Amino acid sequence: MTTAAPGPARRHVVTVMQPNYLPWLGYFDLIALADTFVVYDDVQFDKHGWRNRNRLYRHPDPLWLTAPVVTAGRMGQDIRDVRLADGTWPEKHLKTVRQVYARAPHFDWCFPALEAYLGGKSYAFLVDLCLDGHRALAQLLALDTPLRLSSELGFRGAGKTERLVAICQALGASRYLATSAGREYLDEPRWTAAGIELAYQDYPHPVYPQFGADFVSHLSVVDALMFVGPETRAFLRARPTA
Repeated sequence: MTTAAPGPARRHVVTVMQPNYLPWLGYFDLIALADTFVVYDDVQFDKHGWRNRNRLYRHPDPLWLTAPVVTAGRMGQDIRDVRLADGTWPEKHLKTVRQVYARAPHFDWCFPALEAYLGGKSYAFLVDLCLDGHRALAQLLALDTPLRLSSELGFRGAGKTERLVAICQALGASRYLATSAGREYLDEPRWTAAGIELAYQDYPHPVYPQFGADFVSHLSVVDALMFVGPETRAFLRARPTA
């Protein structure tokens, strides 16, 4: 009996991304494309980035939601060490979401998940807020990509590209998927030397109906979930099968 030769091994795609509060569609596109999604939780917190804030619909200028953090005297701390300020801001955020999207076609489908997330418990650390949001929103999008934390994988002290290569090697990756911004800092020859394919996301943001005004792009994924509902999953590409 002749045994057929095995086909080429399927790529194992890894992507690494800092945690975000109520992330945009492109964040979840990375999750959909990856076999393992690594949350980069032990790198420096950037105060004016997307770690603790995002945008909701408002025309013509988007509305910001910001989770207040305690950083006084501790600039340069890791994301995982950033503490959240006390207060009623989660309730205020939920109230704002309700005010903005109450008339959206899929509000009754989306809002209960957000209410269970932000109203379900109090958060002391930003990373826990982001991780629970990641899980709640990924569930709405029917995404089940395994999640790992960079702080658990190690390799601190290595250069920016060197650490990413080491993480990918530890996870058995054959492809690393970076955001388009990675072109500005990734040392591409190091990936070639490691035998790992380097690819870039370049996410094409979709356009969908909002409240009849001109489309406002690059908002939190909450916006698409409210206006498009479960079909938002179609805006995310599928991971490669080979």
